[in-house]
Amino acid sequence: MANCESDNIDILTGLTERHLVPIDFLEDGQSAARKSNILVHQHVLRPFSLLRSAAANEGFDLRICSGFRSFQRQRLIWNEKLSGLRPVFDNNGKPVVLDQLSDWQKLQAVLRWSALPGSSRHHWGTDFDVYDASTLPKDYQIKLVPDECEGNGIFADLHDWLSDFFSKYPDGFYRPYAVDRGGVSPEKWHISYGPIATPYSSQLTKDMIQNALLLDGNVKYISVVLEFLDEIIERFVLT
Repeated sequence: MANCESDNIDILTGLTERHLVPIDFLEDGQSAARKSNILVHQHVLRPFSLLRSAAANEGFDLRICSGFRSFQRQRLIWNEKLSGLRPVFDNNGKPVVLDQLSDWQKLQAVLRWSALPGSSRHHWGTDFDVYDASTLPKDYQIKLVPDECEGNGIFADLHDWLSDFFSKYPDGFYRPYAVDRGGVSPEKWHISYGPIATPYSSQLTKDMIQNALLLDGNVKYISVVLEFLDEIIERFVLT
């Protein structure tokens, strides 16, 4: 389904939307799906719909908080974090004071929670951050932090069910950041459709990422990124 062809490079690095379709969530009483800005891979739409139906049978309203992100969107997140316009957190959810760190330490702090543009799994449309809309209080701001997904967290029941479901059907969706390998922090809310994402992951190369970064030319700390790109890929991209 995901072939290693040269024209896949822009899919792998977030430079196209040609492989995507919108996903719409019907609200009670609506006669048609509302417009959605959430995009997913065209071949993941049906598997996710089936997963959502299975969740609904257990009383959950499985929704996507963040689906496809383009290179440009990932660059915005990256640049704003390194500029102090978005918070950067440590492993315990405490704000990091970037001014106290070396440039390489700054990048590692950001990479713990946010991918380098050109390397994000969200570029592929196969990976999503999910939540349970049925437990969402009015005006609640989803944070995508471990406390929401564990213990008495607002989405804990959904994620307990997902863990059980994924163990029963291991050839479909899974969590690429289920455990801490010293790179990306565990993200229980991040799920991936393996039949497409796994081939994409194996096709993504250093040259592809580097070329996308150089072609764009607007990624903050690009010289430091290129200096440590091998280590970034080893620790924060390969899973």
